[in-house]
Amino acid sequence: MSDLFEPLNDSPAYRQIANVIERKIVARALRVGDPLPSETDLARQFGVNRSTVREAIRELETHGLLGRTRGEKRLRVTRPESERISSGVSRALALHDVTFLDLWETMMALEPAAAELAAARRTDADLAALEQASEKFSRNPMDTAACVEAVVEFFAAVATASGNPVLAMSQAPLNELLAPMLTPVIDDLAQSRSRIIAAQAAITTAIKKRRRDEARTWMEKHIRDFKRGYELAGIPLQYSVSI
Repeated sequence: MSDLFEPLNDSPAYRQIANVIERKIVARALRVGDPLPSETDLARQFGVNRSTVREAIRELETHGLLGRTRGEKRLRVTRPESERISSGVSRALALHDVTFLDLWETMMALEPAAAELAAARRTDADLAALEQASEKFSRNPMDTAACVEAVVEFFAAVATASGNPVLAMSQAPLNELLAPMLTPVIDDLAQSRSRIIAAQAAITTAIKKRRRDEARTWMEKHIRDFKRGYELAGIPLQYSVSI
């Protein structure tokens, strides 16, 4: 059986090894669930010592590309969890001084499209998740933290209902940035709570009845409301988001 990896040509480093293994995973030479060769075998193939391989493996585990099932010692290729991906992207966006206006423009591009697709593709389970998030906001209108959490859950449910995993994974990092931006709007503007409740109800109804144009239109109104809320609260649109 031929080796999967070739020895490194220059001074070995754990990051080089991690990059090579990652490329194999992305190229599907190693697929989700496949076992990784042992540390000893990897050290032989790369021409390095086991401690270097161990560092490379630790980095890949941190990124969610390798892991162990319960009760198993053997490392296997894994699929990174969406939460891990979105958290990393959110941090990167915050470090690049993304503003509320940047976030809002992106939401205007993604959320109406997600709502329209959701109206066409949603399942009963998707609809239940939407209704649950909407009801959560309605039950706790004076609890700002619960309201913010419910809004984020609602957007996530719409993205999931779209049936497009790329759209859903693109939207997830925005939710982490959206949460802290919503707090001052909901706190400072009493009318924001009733407007969010009304918008979520209209969007949910449109998706339930599979009215694509109506779902898109209401989501556009909903996103515009967030910008208007920021303006009424006197918060600069160029304010940098943080997490």
